[in-house]
Amino acid sequence: MRIFVALLALAVMGIGGWQLLPSQGDKNRTITVGTTDAVTSLDPAGAYDAGSWALFSNVFQTLLTFEPGGVRPVPDAAKSCTFEGGGLRTYRCSLRDDITFPSGRRLTAADVKFSFDRVKKIDSDVGPASLFSTLGSVTADSARTVTFHLSSPDATFPLKVATGAGSIVDKEAYPAASLRTGTGVDGTGPYTLTSYTKDQRAVLAPYGRYQGYLGGTGRPVELRYYADSQKLQSAWRHKQLDVATRTLPPQVLSELNPSDPTQRVTESDSSETRNLYLNTRGDSPLHDVRVRRALAWLVNREQLAAEVYDGTVDPLYSLIPTGIIGHTTSFFDSYPTQSTAKARELLTQAGVTLPVRFTFGYGKGRGAGAEEAAELKRQLEKGGLFQVNVQGYEWTDFQKRWAAGKMDAWAVGWVADYPDPDTFGSPLIGTGSTMSTGYSSKTVDALIRNSQRYADRSRASNDFRGIQGDVAADVPLIPLWQRKEYVVSTEDVGGGQYLSDGTGVFRLWRLQWI
Repeated sequence: MRIFVALLALAVMGIGGWQLLPSQGDKNRTITVGTTDAVTSLDPAGAYDAGSWALFSNVFQTLLTFEPGGVRPVPDAAKSCTFEGGGLRTYRCSLRDDITFPSGRRLTAADVKFSFDRVKKIDSDVGPASLFSTLGSVTADSARTVTFHLSSPDATFPLKVATGAGSIVDKEAYPAASLRTGTGVDGTGPYTLTSYTKDQRAVLAPYGRYQGYLGGTGRPVELRYYADSQKLQSAWRHKQLDVATRTLPPQVLSELNPSDPTQRVTESDSSETRNLYLNTRGDSPLHDVRVRRALAWLVNREQLAAEVYDGTVDPLYSLIPTGIIGHTTSFFDSYPTQSTAKARELLTQAGVTLPVRFTFGYGKGRGAGAEEAAELKRQLEKGGLFQVNVQGYEWTDFQKRWAAGKMDAWAVGWVADYPDPDTFGSPLIGTGSTMSTGYSSKTVDALIRNSQRYADRSRASNDFRGIQGDVAADVPLIPLWQRKEYVVSTEDVGGGQYLSDGTGVFRLWRLQWI
């Protein structure tokens, strides 16, 4: 939702000024931030997407969080957390004693247990329950101590605790077995949500009672949500925003001028990826692995990156992106060039009627989704082997459709939940994954579980290489590209480089008037 992020400040005017304190007159002036990311739900049990988690990381607290660019979590709502007893199966946290909810009630271990229990109990079809597949149970040992009992060793569990899935809610303000409705939020993060209009805006005010990792809260912020990249660009062009991120149109990003004195531009490496997911269920025309391999022989990533994205993304040839432990080029090794002949040979072996007809969905307004879908349709229909029925859907409807297996193929971007290659494993291709392709492999599941045994994550590299080889052979998805991250702000706003740094935390509190 970008792991080892190398920030490159392309517009560096006034770099020293980024650290100047804002004047007293600017203290309460709101900073407006525009994005095309959508919020699925205000309830942490009901959302597993970048837009929702960006908001969660500002209005809720987690036991642990990440420092900018960090790879190991640090305490936030917790004073300390540690594995106990050996075996990476018992994880205990001691809580801070000075955290209060907006109601004035003190946060306790019972709230933490409640928050994790309800994520698993509700098990929303678009929620993050799958992230806690190794969590067996939670106990509140005292008012200030909570223990997580894992069903199998999981060195990555602390990383998962630090994500939006680990958001702590007030047990007296949220139902235990259903999602909370309405536009209210009861969290203890650095901001309170003072106003929310779905698909339009979220108004955030600093939370005066915040206690945690941060030294203090930031400036008032208004998040504005736009239906597509062109609308975001229009708002930026007409000076209706102070910051624009995720995502301006590719042609605009490719033409950003680092010498323009009216704006600051941050370009950074990112581990955000986009894959074409394939429905492997028996009722889909893509059920036969030979049909999916035929599709893999037809995708031209270089053309997609150049013509649709104007070089603002890089072609991706594996499940795990470049710069991440265990990355390989498994799809390039298996399908090195586009080949209609090899695709036809596989379809002939499968005995299917040509052209193979299937549906392909994408989320409307998500970057260049429509243009990308059109280009992929053109590539996949080459040689008359496939006939692709493309359809765009509103974001929430799109999520529900892929979760229910109502499409044969769908393209979705994936922002790393936490700085570890495991975030590209079980959530995407493990049995019961959030991408709901119907894919299940005992070998892949075993490799995922084995990779979680290593506290030294470099020791898991062989497991991840094995996972990527199996994915290239089974093709439950086809990697498309890896994004570069861009944040644009006016010349008088600093801190934009901290908004997206690969840890999954969206640091609105780092934005400052300068």
